[in-house]
Amino acid sequence: MARILVTRRLPAGALDPLAGHDVTGPHPDDSPMSHAELTTAAAGVDAIVCLLTDTIDRAVLTAGEGRLRVVATVSVGYDNVDVEAARKLGIAVANTPGVLDETTADTAWLLALAAARLAQDAEKELRSGLWPGWDLNAHLGRDVHGSTLGLVGFGRIGRAVARRAAGFDVRVLHHTRHDTHEAGYVAELDTLLEMADIVSLHVPGGPATHHLVDARRIDLIGATGVLVNTSRGSVVDEVALADALHDGRLFAAGLDVYEREPAIHPRLLSAPRAVLLPHIGSASRATRLAMAQLATSAVADFLTGRVPASLVVGSAGAESPT
Repeated sequence: MARILVTRRLPAGALDPLAGHDVTGPHPDDSPMSHAELTTAAAGVDAIVCLLTDTIDRAVLTAGEGRLRVVATVSVGYDNVDVEAARKLGIAVANTPGVLDETTADTAWLLALAAARLAQDAEKELRSGLWPGWDLNAHLGRDVHGSTLGLVGFGRIGRAVARRAAGFDVRVLHHTRHDTHEAGYVAELDTLLEMADIVSLHVPGGPATHHLVDARRIDLIGATGVLVNTSRGSVVDEVALADALHDGRLFAAGLDVYEREPAIHPRLLSAPRAVLLPHIGSASRATRLAMAQLATSAVADFLTGRVPASLVVGSAGAESPT
């Protein structure tokens, strides 16, 4: 029987794959564990099931060296885990790809539609009692149908977003670091940004993509463009984005992720034509349960000698082929 740390409360049924093991945590009030608590706990467990808000860094992993065998994060992104440190220490890392693709793609389209059609500003006017009635020239947004959608990143979620575009008669372009040899591929990111009416980001977080969309690239999208981000907040320079919205150099933006969650830059909060959601991209009951079950199943599989399908780094330090 293995001892497993589960850092936060999971949906009902998510712990079923861990039956027969000794599961510890989370706090009774489901408050986040501090870094010190995570470090202390790591020394006494065989596995950790964490959320993207838990920082499983070198210190935590080193504390578990010798006993800790696997970390599973209930998220598709795994930039909250120091993967390089895990690889060197021989600790496996698993994530939850696939099960949240469709739900997150729905959220990307929600943001694209709401931002392009200025839904947020219109609703604020209505709720504040300031709506004077129908006006031919009020709340004039951008048409989504017939537009060009530029996808930055073309993995599972990006492709799910692309599939939905057909219903809006939208032309889809995409950019990745390597040629996909598929229709709509654009080799240069700057070129894609200049061609697209709506830009949707679907790349992982981390140093390679930090502020990938900066002030210069926001200006390439331009005063008629819409920027959507459901990937990681660090991909966009929030201050530059807020400035562009305030100055009218970008038409609108729809965001579900932020650089320093849960803190949001005040200038972004006050920006016009900004649809801001609190990281709900995968937030449906069915999807969150599936994510949690995938993470706990990965731990259960690994502890019994099976290779989880969602393995990012194996215990011998080898990358998973999936």
